[in-house]
Amino acid sequence: MLTVTALESVIRTGGSVVSIGSIGAEYAANAYSTAKAALAAWNAGLSERLGARDITANVIAPGFIDGTDLFGGRMSDERRAALIDQTHVKRVGRPADVASLVAFLASEGARHITGQNLHLNGGAHTTR
Repeated sequence: MLTVTALESVIRTGGSVVSIGSIGAEYAANAYSTAKAALAAWNAGLSERLGARDITANVIAPGFIDGTDLFGGRMSDERRAALIDQTHVKRVGRPADVASLVAFLASEGARHITGQNLHLNGGAHTTR
């Protein structure tokens, strides 16, 4: 948030801001979750502020993404299996899933998507 705020005046017209949130924002059980929930709320105001310059602002809220060190190597096999079981697709997310969504949100094809919190979690958390 601080980086975007500091650079807000130099983001080019037609640009995109994509922030990385978390499925944890839906559960707010600790400081990390609370910070990610605040990011989603902040993004809504950012989208409104930057929209006049045709700049989009969105948050990607991943669930469990394999190959990251978010859990610091402390995830048990049981916890991993439970997280996978919570998804509709019965697989972990991959860093490439996140990268692909970032690329799409920054593309011409996503110019009318802004102010959104997009869940990327295989259906572990759904919205209406």
